[in-house]
Amino acid sequence: MDDWNKKLSQAQEMLPLISYLHREHNTVTSIYGRILVGMTDIDVIKAHRYARRVVERELPLEATLPILRELATMNLGTSSIDVGRLAKNYSRTEGVELREFLEQELAEVISGDSHRAPHDVVLYGFGRIGRLLARILISREAQYGGVRLRAVVVRKKGDDDIVKRASLLRRDSVHGAFNGTISVDHENEIIWANGTPIQMIYSNDPASIDYTAYGINDAIVVDNTGRWTDRPGLSQHLQSKGVARVLLTAPGKGDVKNIVYGINHATIDDSEQDRVLSAASCTTNAITPVLKVVSDRWGVKFGHVETVHSYTNDQNLADNYHSGPRRGRAAALNMVITKTGAAKAVAKALPEFAGKLTGNAIRVPTPDVSMAVLNLELNQEVDRDDVNNYLRRVSTDSSLRQQIDYIQSPDVVSTDFVGTTHAGIVDGLATIVSGNHLVLYVWYDNEFGYSNQVVRIVEEIAGVRPKILPVRKNPAEIR
Repeated sequence: MDDWNKKLSQAQEMLPLISYLHREHNTVTSIYGRILVGMTDIDVIKAHRYARRVVERELPLEATLPILRELATMNLGTSSIDVGRLAKNYSRTEGVELREFLEQELAEVISGDSHRAPHDVVLYGFGRIGRLLARILISREAQYGGVRLRAVVVRKKGDDDIVKRASLLRRDSVHGAFNGTISVDHENEIIWANGTPIQMIYSNDPASIDYTAYGINDAIVVDNTGRWTDRPGLSQHLQSKGVARVLLTAPGKGDVKNIVYGINHATIDDSEQDRVLSAASCTTNAITPVLKVVSDRWGVKFGHVETVHSYTNDQNLADNYHSGPRRGRAAALNMVITKTGAAKAVAKALPEFAGKLTGNAIRVPTPDVSMAVLNLELNQEVDRDDVNNYLRRVSTDSSLRQQIDYIQSPDVVSTDFVGTTHAGIVDGLATIVSGNHLVLYVWYDNEFGYSNQVVRIVEEIAGVRPKILPVRKNPAEIR
């Protein structure tokens, strides 16, 4: 009990330091990816205990509290600082004062700019992905101020449309209640969410909206309707006043770049062609980072991707007509074999995989969280422990730590991954190796994890991605 009370006391001292860094310096602190802003004292203790998954032992609060105290005295700029990793790195040093160590590790953001104008974002569509994007964007604006959700465009479905939309944003059967307050300004057709005014715009034509009339300029329009997937269709948005870029939340067709954040986001440029981009699919985002690091380490001759995917709104609730094969059968009662374009889409982000992957999908009666089974033939024989240890290190020490997570637990099931912010989570206990034959099981929240990847692209396009420190290694450097 004395040990617990000591932890509580330390965590309670941390809370105002965490809030001060966020409020005054736009600095978000975390413990191995778990953001501390807005946590309770109990949450802070749990975050330190979570470190067992990363460094195989609980992170003592005695190691991070001095770091937070010191950070609060430094002139930091907008950034995301992992105090868990700082504590780990500092424990490996000898004869170096903490202040000197922190000044070396955080040199990029010392005396940096903590105040920047937010970039306008518009959501075209407000379905499953659209509403999750809204939640994340509202949260990110509160955390960093880099992006600002200004409007949502939908087709009006009745006099109480805005009330229904607000209610769907407020409550979610899978992801729970909205973290904050929501109210509706009926006269001005605005949904207020945690102080953020979201203008509802009713339109059936993406090319004729004057966003500037609402004070929206140079906006990034995130089209999450799936109605248009090629350049001619998506370019309609660019005809509306106040639009700078368009990002599709589905695989893009033709010459539209499919971007998987962490893999090929650096290829985005200011060209006319890149005014229209795609964030690929949830499955493509889940598997591409894992395929990339495995290929770079051992080489991949050929592979098959089998996706066990939660049902989606495209399927029927009860048996009824559907234009697609099998999708007309009741989604909550059946396993449904269907197609996935993820295998081909990987090659648009990783050209070296062109012609190397096949894919198929099985829709199953769960509302969220899916799994990709990667059945790979490698260029060389591998050892199961070596593969798992490498992927675990990549998930904690590399620049892909936001994309790839790793877990090794005998009791996890799909609901344990609802709300994960990672693109995919490797299940280490399920890994199978036989010579040069490797089978990996990758969990992913096909709604929330994917939406976080989309927002990362939005921030990249807007030029407001926060610096993540300490700097992580390139996965190829991990041995």
